[in-house]
Amino acid sequence: MTTLQLVWFAIIALFWLGYLFLEGFDFGVGMLLPVLGRDNTERRVMVNTIGPVWDGNEVWLIVAAGATFAAFPAWYATLFSGAYLPLLVVLLALIGRGVAFEYRGKVDSERWRRTWDRVIMIGSWVPPLGVGLLLATTALGLPLDADGNRVGSPFEAVRWDTLLGALAIVGFALVHGAAFLALKTTGELRERARRLALWLLPVALLPLVAFLVVVQVREGQGWTIAPLVISAVAAAVAWQRLYVNRDGQAFSALGVVIAAAVVALFGALYPNVLPSTVDAANSLTIAQASASPYALKVITWVGAFGAPAVVIYQGWTYWVFRKRIGVQHIPAVHAP
Repeated sequence: MTTLQLVWFAIIALFWLGYLFLEGFDFGVGMLLPVLGRDNTERRVMVNTIGPVWDGNEVWLIVAAGATFAAFPAWYATLFSGAYLPLLVVLLALIGRGVAFEYRGKVDSERWRRTWDRVIMIGSWVPPLGVGLLLATTALGLPLDADGNRVGSPFEAVRWDTLLGALAIVGFALVHGAAFLALKTTGELRERARRLALWLLPVALLPLVAFLVVVQVREGQGWTIAPLVISAVAAAVAWQRLYVNRDGQAFSALGVVIAAAVVALFGALYPNVLPSTVDAANSLTIAQASASPYALKVITWVGAFGAPAVVIYQGWTYWVFRKRIGVQHIPAVHAP
């Protein structure tokens, strides 16, 4: 195992962390659209909190998948083909969600807006389920033969333990979205979001903790207990910060929750990239799944120049749109 192989394994984990943290609250806002938005104006406020950033957040999924394809092609081929059907559903949901954001304000009709709001809601529920299923499959494995090929039906990735991983990501997204709305909105909407986050957090984050425990018991190492504990403690801190109206600190604590969870997940996975549930000897390792040394050098140089530019641009976007918004900032409906 070379240094570049380890570096790219860590980079891919970092990309997944960026996606789960940024797109987590993004999806959460969409999931809560019919729950917290009591009228069209409030729903417009909710959409506008993520309007400038939602498409940029999705870039992290693209780079995570692209980096896996470039650095570990065997990992990409085995995992993505093993979860082909769930990923297809995720793709369709993301397409529908993007269209809905653009179309909901094009016609001044309550029925029109309600229809597209439902598409946003569905398109926000399905991807966290699919991504959670994919990451759970990565951590807990597939039935692989000696050649690294999946055996069994196309639904081998759908099991109780991988479904628990899917619920873990959905639960985190719900809480993260409510906390983000408490941080970004004003007035009654902000207070409802904060109360909902307080109520949701102890319940919605239980699947995440349970899933990390399952991963630790099956694949974990001694040191990966630490990030699991940190994740649980950070969740308690987030609840306490919400209780005392410290929205920014609560949101940051939820970031620690998912960061520690990703460390625990990929730490338990190492040195594999995809365990075999048939025979541990058939597990796909970092060294086996890696691209050639030359390919790793090329993508390292590309990433060294491209990644900072993306991070700086996205950080600038969040800075520009950092202020809270409320119903008083929403102009009258103007549509053809």
